[in-house]
Amino acid sequence: MSNPVLAQAWRGDMVESLHRGAYAVMDAAGALVASAGDIARPVFPRSAIKLLQALPLVESGAAERYGLDDEELALACASHGGQPEHARTAASMLAKVGLDEQVLECGAHWPYHDASTRALAAAGGTPGALHNNCSGKHAGFVCLGCLMAAAEGRDARAFLAGYVKPEHPVMREVGAAIESTTGWRLASAPRGTDGCSIPTYAIPLTHLAHAFARMATGQGLAPARAAAAERLRAAVAKAPFMVAGSGRFDTRVMQAFGERVFCKVGAEGVYCAALPEAGIGIAIKMDDGNTSRACEVVMAALLEAWLAPRADDERALLASLANVVLRNWRGIEVGRLVAHEVLQRGAIGMPPFAENRTDA
Repeated sequence: MSNPVLAQAWRGDMVESLHRGAYAVMDAAGALVASAGDIARPVFPRSAIKLLQALPLVESGAAERYGLDDEELALACASHGGQPEHARTAASMLAKVGLDEQVLECGAHWPYHDASTRALAAAGGTPGALHNNCSGKHAGFVCLGCLMAAAEGRDARAFLAGYVKPEHPVMREVGAAIESTTGWRLASAPRGTDGCSIPTYAIPLTHLAHAFARMATGQGLAPARAAAAERLRAAVAKAPFMVAGSGRFDTRVMQAFGERVFCKVGAEGVYCAALPEAGIGIAIKMDDGNTSRACEVVMAALLEAWLAPRADDERALLASLANVVLRNWRGIEVGRLVAHEVLQRGAIGMPPFAENRTDA
C-alpha cells in the first residue's frame, strides 16, 4: 500500500503533482498521537537529527570548557546557508580550541545563500569547509574531540584525524546519543554515509518522533542529557538565524515561536520537530525526497495543528508556509503548493487528527 498524499502542487486550477509521504507524532511516553503512512519503515534522518548529534558536545562539558556561546551552540545544530555570519561563527568555535578549518572533514561547497555565493565569487574567493552547511556541526565534533584528546593526554589534531568514521571515539559518542534518545539499536540498523561524510543510520519515524518528544520535555532522558537538550533548545531559540539563515523555514519559524518549537530539516524530504508545550515530537518523510517544497508545507500544517499559534502574525506565518504561492520568473502567480486537506483541519479549529489519536 502506498503512502498517502500529504502535499499537492497546483498549476492554475488543476493538481499538477502529488507528494506522498508519512509522518508520526509521538509523546514523550512513547504513545502514538497521530500518524499517516508507513511510520515503521526505517529512513535515513540525515541532517534532521543534528540536535541529537550535538548532545555530547554539551553533556560532556566541552561546550562549557571552551566557552561556546548561544550562536555557536545553535550553529552546532545547523544546516546553515554559508552566510558570512555562519562561516565566522564556525571559525570562532575552532579558534576556541586552537584549530582552524583545515581540521574539518565535512568537505567544501559554495554557500547555499545565493547572495553570499555571488559576493564570495565577486571577491575572487573560493568556498572552504567553513561554508559547508554542516561546518557548525563538525566544529562541534572537533570541540568534543579536543576534550576527549585532552582527557587522554593526546595531541588534538592527531586524535581528530578520521573523526567522521563510525569507529572513531567522537562518532561513537554521537551514535550513543542517537541510540539512547531514539531507542533504536544502531548496530543492526542500515548504515550509510551522509553528505558531510559522517555515518547516517536508518531509523523509523516513530522512534525519531519519540526522540524529539524526549528532547522537548526531558522525559525519558538521563538528567545530564535532559539538561543538554534544554541548553541546546534555549541556544537555538536565542540565535535561530544560525540554524538556517535568511528567509529559510527553520529560522523563520523559530524566530517567531522561540522556545515553543525546535524544527530541523534534513535532506531527502525528512523533517523533525520538538514542541515542548505540547510535549510531542514530529517526524516526516516524503517519498520523493522533496525537501524544500513539499516537506516544508507538511511540517507547517502539522505545526498549525499542534503548536497552537497565539497571535495573528503567528497564524499568518504558518498559514503562508502551509499554502505557498508559486510564481514564475516574471513574478506572475502560476499555482500553489499546499498541504493536503487532511493536514489543514487544525488550521480551521477542528480537533487535529482525531481519528488517529490513541485516546480517541
